[in-house]
Amino acid sequence: MRTLGIDLPPTWNLSIRIYALCILLGIIIATIMTSRRLTKRGAEPGIVLDIILWAVPLGIIGSRVFHVLTHPGDYFYPGADLLKTLYIWEGGIAIYGGLLGGALGAYIGCRLTGIRLWTFGDALAPGLLLAQAFGRFGNYFNQELFGYPTDGWWGLEIASPNPAIPVGLAPGTLFQPTFAYEVIWDVVGVIVLLMLSSRLKLQWGKVFGAYLIWYGAGRSVFETIRIDPSEIFFGVRTNVWASWISILVGLILIVVQTKRHPGVERGPYRSGIAWVPANAEVDSNDRYTDEELSSDDASGEPVSTSATTNPPHTEPKATSTVGKK
Repeated sequence: MRTLGIDLPPTWNLSIRIYALCILLGIIIATIMTSRRLTKRGAEPGIVLDIILWAVPLGIIGSRVFHVLTHPGDYFYPGADLLKTLYIWEGGIAIYGGLLGGALGAYIGCRLTGIRLWTFGDALAPGLLLAQAFGRFGNYFNQELFGYPTDGWWGLEIASPNPAIPVGLAPGTLFQPTFAYEVIWDVVGVIVLLMLSSRLKLQWGKVFGAYLIWYGAGRSVFETIRIDPSEIFFGVRTNVWASWISILVGLILIVVQTKRHPGVERGPYRSGIAWVPANAEVDSNDRYTDEELSSDDASGEPVSTSATTNPPHTEPKATSTVGKK
């Protein structure tokens, strides 16, 4: 695993993993993109930090757990040091595990902040895909997760010795740069998701559903040409199964949410009451009725006649926040 060389006193022991820097850069970029998209929907600026404080740590834990469970032969054998299951700095994380753990963290963060989970998911999706692209650059620096040999000009030369290189290949053999394929696929996917979000006004988790379909479709192909060891079930690699499940979940999410929520979201908060700047005029007389809040959709009951004004901090009509942004 590649590290940065830093001159330190001899009593110090510090190594910085380039892969970790790639992942950290991806997290920062995803956070910035998500924050801007969420604020544009009417959320308080910076509230995304309250959510990622839960999502990122649980995502890292989930990614490690998924990797360990799908590579049991590397960690569970007679005489194995089980503490090495915790040595994440030695490599071994899985994106699908990160999605599961991150989803749990996002749910907790959204419950605490009052943000709708699916609103956050839609805001996150493009940035998440871009973050994954940055993370794949770490595979290049680590010289790992490459594909079968190729004669193409785009082939990647892997420095020897490398335990992942199959025995018997001639020196100078080029390999499929599968991580580069995924970087290109992810970047194109970011553009697609942004276009879908802008032109089709997808909400209620449908952008996130499109993300699951896009990423799952690409990963299911790239995974089949990688030569790194993986658990096989019914002749199919574990991550291919996970990719197919991702596509299925994305399709179900879009279909179900389209039927459940034919209208537009009132705003990013579950209560229906939007954040306003400190210097904005506030009139606390206007609130949603219980019937409106229970419908949780712009297609619900009309505004109660007891609401006499439309102050800046409420959104009694679907167009007050979403339609104008």
